[in-house]
Amino acid sequence: MKHKSKANFLIFSLLLFLILSAESSFSLKLEENQSLDEKVRNFLESHRYSWRDMNVPEADGKILYDLIIKHNYTKALEIGTSTGHSAIWIAWALSKTGGKLITIEINEYRYKEALSNFEEAGLSDYIDARLADAHELVPKLKGPFDFVFSDADKGWYKNYLIAVLPKLEVGGCFTAHNVSGRRQWGIREFLDYLRSLPNMETTIDRTSWSGISISYKKSDK
Repeated sequence: MKHKSKANFLIFSLLLFLILSAESSFSLKLEENQSLDEKVRNFLESHRYSWRDMNVPEADGKILYDLIIKHNYTKALEIGTSTGHSAIWIAWALSKTGGKLITIEINEYRYKEALSNFEEAGLSDYIDARLADAHELVPKLKGPFDFVFSDADKGWYKNYLIAVLPKLEVGGCFTAHNVSGRRQWGIREFLDYLRSLPNMETTIDRTSWSGISISYKKSDK
């Protein structure tokens, strides 16, 4: 009986240790998340009126953030970083889902400015920023992805979609910016092609003045 009591005590002690360790780890993670949230909020507030160079407005950044949180996306791709406003909203959401963002920018000045912004916002660990021509790099990316945001040259939107779609997971989402201007070269062709795909379900978020197309992949074919 003494051996059994001792064994029970050891098991109880081990379980108690594991519970306390888990609680400590959870508390530490919670503190880290709260600290990061505060840092990102402060960064966004201090830069609220300084975003130029074709960055998305704050309202559109929030739309992207909410989509990622709602669907728990973790494998994101952004085509067209500019100086990083949309990437910050995307990466902020990914910091909560345990994900990471690949973002591509062709202009070296904007790319370097984005890197500085990511560092200041505290989100560098969640972003793989690449200086490259998206025309060449996007088809080479292996994926898979579950969230894509296209905000580069509008005339290439259809090509980006064709290159990414096989790597987009079922249930994943392909979003594109500035689609309200159907007269822009390439936008009409992109939307018509997108809507012709039987495995994609597309809506346009018109709370964004520029229009964001939101397309969910329902099946592989």
